[in-house]
Amino acid sequence: MQRLQIRHLTVYEFSNSVMLQPHRLLIRPREGHDVRIESSKLEISPAHRVKWHRDVFDNSVAVVRFLETAQRLAIDSKIVIQHYEEAPLDFIVEDYAVDYPFEYCEEERVDLAPFQQLIYAEQQSVLHDWLRGLNLLSGKIETYVLLDRLNRIITNEFNYMVREEPGVQSPAQTLRSRSGSCRDYATLFIEACRFLGLASRFVSGYSHVPGLDAGGAATHAWAEVYLPGPGWKGFDPTAGELTGSRHIPVAVARHPEMAPPVAGSFVGPKDTFSTLHVEVQVTASVYSL
Repeated sequence: MQRLQIRHLTVYEFSNSVMLQPHRLLIRPREGHDVRIESSKLEISPAHRVKWHRDVFDNSVAVVRFLETAQRLAIDSKIVIQHYEEAPLDFIVEDYAVDYPFEYCEEERVDLAPFQQLIYAEQQSVLHDWLRGLNLLSGKIETYVLLDRLNRIITNEFNYMVREEPGVQSPAQTLRSRSGSCRDYATLFIEACRFLGLASRFVSGYSHVPGLDAGGAATHAWAEVYLPGPGWKGFDPTAGELTGSRHIPVAVARHPEMAPPVAGSFVGPKDTFSTLHVEVQVTASVYSL
């Protein structure tokens, strides 16, 4: 078990005083058998009210409503978690799904159907040509081998790049440029899985890299695929690995643009512009907040 402290600081500076509209925060890790929240502290300015709820995917969502105008918005989240995922490869797939292709059992199909629908349906031919070129459409193959190969191909054959602009690239854009950010890689992986009939979803969270300075962390995105037996298993096409102890999930979504950590708007003079500063740290913790 790892005991980790996560700090996620988001600061917007505005050129004029503005009225902030309600903001939606997805910054609280998803709790389960592998992740437990020990303590949490959320500090926000300017004056505000916060309401928490769970959305349709069971993500913890904070909706912040502001009570005054401001030129600065600061959201400072500090959370201590216990992370128990230490053996990501220790799972057994049901016999009928060991080899691809397979069909999900009848009682699960209705629930999984939304996660099998392509987001970019008009790009099916592009996905088909890419997967055929990788020899992933020709006959029977072990399901895990298929997913692992696809995961590693994206890691090894594409150039990772940091993109500051919001949103994700379509699979066609990523395939054309042979480059993308973690969210672009995850989107391509998800669409490829859905093209193959495998239920998959987008995950946003944090990546912990202990060897780096300043907390060795970043906001991150990866994919999960539903495998009969173990259930939702995480694949990180940025690193070419199964997700494990260094991945901290915060939110899952059917669509990759539905899970930004902070989302909201403001009302102000037409010439208003803003600057953004984000700082993420994940450190081994021996104390409580």
